[in-house]
Amino acid sequence: MKKIALILFVSLMSWSSFSQNSDKREKIKALKVAFISERLALTEAEAQKFWPIYNAYESKKDAQRRTGYTKQQQISEDMSEASAKAILNDLITLEKERQNTRIEYIESLLKVMPAQKIIKLRIAEDEFNVKMLEEYKKRHNDVKKKP
Repeated sequence: MKKIALILFVSLMSWSSFSQNSDKREKIKALKVAFISERLALTEAEAQKFWPIYNAYESKKDAQRRTGYTKQQQISEDMSEASAKAILNDLITLEKERQNTRIEYIESLLKVMPAQKIIKLRIAEDEFNVKMLEEYKKRHNDVKKKP
């Protein structure tokens, strides 16, 4: 099963290199779903409750990331003290929202699956991110090596 998932992962990653960005994001999401599903070995009942919570959390996290990026773009060296304080206050608020979102997410997950699987989820997400970074570095180095 792991070999099949690995082959699927590699083949989809190479196929996605020829796609547009939105297609790449969708393929990466599909790979992530497959990776997490395999690692967690969710029961059907757990999966039906888990994925809506997970997807809602990911959407909220993406929105918060975009908001943070927008705030970062407003920062400049020649801004007024009032503007700087306002942006810092907004960033503090955003960090608190991120923390609260994460806490609510974990509490929601605890209602539908064992704590051990939540820990495994965190590990699986970290492993997936490492694999994606390694794949990116490999592709980036391959592009640099070509004449």
